[in-house]
Amino acid sequence: MCGIVGYIGGEQAAPILLNGLTKLEYRGYDSAGIAVFDGREIRMEKVSGRLQRLKEATGNGAALPGTIGIGHTRWATHGSPSDTNAHPHFNKDRSIVVVHNGIIENYVRLKQHLEKHGYEFVSETDTEVLAHLLDYYYGRTKNPLSALCRVMQKVEGSYALGILFKDYPDTIYAARKDSPLIVGSSRDGNFIASDVPAILQYTRDVFYMENEEIAVLTRDVVSFYSMDEEPVEKSPVHIDWDVNAAEKGGYEHFLLKEIYEQPRAVRDTLSPRIRGGQIVIEELGMSDEEIRSIDKIMIVACGSAYHTGVMAKYIFEGVARVPVEVDLASEYRYRDPIFGARTLVIVVSQSGETADSLAALRESRAHGQKVLGIVNVVGSSIAREADNVMYTWAGPEISVATTKAYSAQLAAFYLLAMKFGQARGALEDSVFSEMLASLEKLPDQMEEILKNRESIQRFANRYLAAEHIFFIGRGIDYAISMEGSLKLKEISYIHSEAYAAGELKHGTISLIEEGTLVVAVATQEKLYLKMTSNIEEVKTRGAFVMALTNEGNKDIEKVSDFTLYVPETNRYFAGSLAIIPLQLFAYYVSLGRGLDVDKPRNLAKSVTVE
Repeated sequence: MCGIVGYIGGEQAAPILLNGLTKLEYRGYDSAGIAVFDGREIRMEKVSGRLQRLKEATGNGAALPGTIGIGHTRWATHGSPSDTNAHPHFNKDRSIVVVHNGIIENYVRLKQHLEKHGYEFVSETDTEVLAHLLDYYYGRTKNPLSALCRVMQKVEGSYALGILFKDYPDTIYAARKDSPLIVGSSRDGNFIASDVPAILQYTRDVFYMENEEIAVLTRDVVSFYSMDEEPVEKSPVHIDWDVNAAEKGGYEHFLLKEIYEQPRAVRDTLSPRIRGGQIVIEELGMSDEEIRSIDKIMIVACGSAYHTGVMAKYIFEGVARVPVEVDLASEYRYRDPIFGARTLVIVVSQSGETADSLAALRESRAHGQKVLGIVNVVGSSIAREADNVMYTWAGPEISVATTKAYSAQLAAFYLLAMKFGQARGALEDSVFSEMLASLEKLPDQMEEILKNRESIQRFANRYLAAEHIFFIGRGIDYAISMEGSLKLKEISYIHSEAYAAGELKHGTISLIEEGTLVVAVATQEKLYLKMTSNIEEVKTRGAFVMALTNEGNKDIEKVSDFTLYVPETNRYFAGSLAIIPLQLFAYYVSLGRGLDVDKPRNLAKSVTVE
């Protein structure tokens, strides 16, 4: 969940480290720190709070000379955010310094072992254990690589590490297990980072580290090793992202920029896979015969990606007539799922590094299941470990609350469901053609919705002081409500819940009182009358209702206090349109409350710990 960066080269390291951390602050922003070797000693500066405090403390890096260093921006797991708990962490004589993303699960046992050998701890973190453990084994091996291998053999959990040894002033050591880490290479120096945007302005050639690999970086050479100290051959990947795609581009916040980038993200995800009136998903790696043989699909994901899975269940079952189970990845392994010989597991993750989703993938593979990954980050762990991968071409997503990656995931599911429906003979050619036409119109319709944001902003300003908001819907609209509610609570900190509208009378309606805002989503025509009844139920108990429905549905307007309309589309695709007003509503409520829209409290972009 944290972000790490390292640099060795011919330029002053500190400004480069701070710039890289700026691009990684979405991964955590409880505290930040950098360590730089100046030729005589390793100098460190770290602070609690946002990265700006670190920039001010170091004069934007000018106060720390040296051309080799490592940095960290933290999302706290062990120990509260403080100067002491901030990374980097030293060993006892300040000759070894470490930055770490991940969780050391057996750190208590390791800490007790080290304390028996006279080591003293100053922080509450699990990471300080690594610094002292490296010191312990370095004292015995006198070799940094050997010491690091010994540490990796003893440590349980996840980690991406950047390490400096004072005795080796021209080398950065790095290691990875279950937490993302890349190595960048350029003529002017070499880099480590948790994610590509941190180093994109310096190099486009990166190496993706695999689990239990070690990287050794000098100014001119990058080498890779296994835990057995055996050399590993790797080839770089060239990154084609536009640098500007990772910048705000004139928008006040990344979140607003990414909301507006959704039409492009959906268009880029759809267009390459629609050819000559047919859907072609070459990366699926399955023939029509293999698709027909599947008797169950299991979708596994977390957060917003889970909500796309809930929506996909309705679509797959309606269009392809194949049963679908949807699981939260954090619960998947612990319910002892029942696999079949003809089950397809689909794992969905924006980053491709989500720890619970990655664990679910490995559990599925261990049971011999075919796994399809739907991810946004090329070369990520899920992309590499799945049998096949379908990329969502959303581009870099910086804001913690996902928007365009969510929409691109939906687009990928539309394509898959239609492909399966046609291959399985469940979708008539005429219906397929009509759906395809609607699918290709979606980006333009999304752009139309974005042109009319002012009414949403005005309405949002009326509910800045709300304490409780409820979202209701039926079928696909329930899935839309789940995501709309999550967006609101993520960035506005208002207590918000989503309920299947038919469940109101089974307890939830007791929470409705005078003035409570209820957001009613009604895009499914066959459920209009049911939703009208549910709206009347909450209004009778004093609720103020904002309805979100299709153009032309005037009946909902008659029973609602405020109505938003989205263009009509195929009923299975309604989520791509209806979510945009809800994203904008959450954005403007958060903005009006004076909150940090891009970096909501307690959250991080890539959840790389379980």
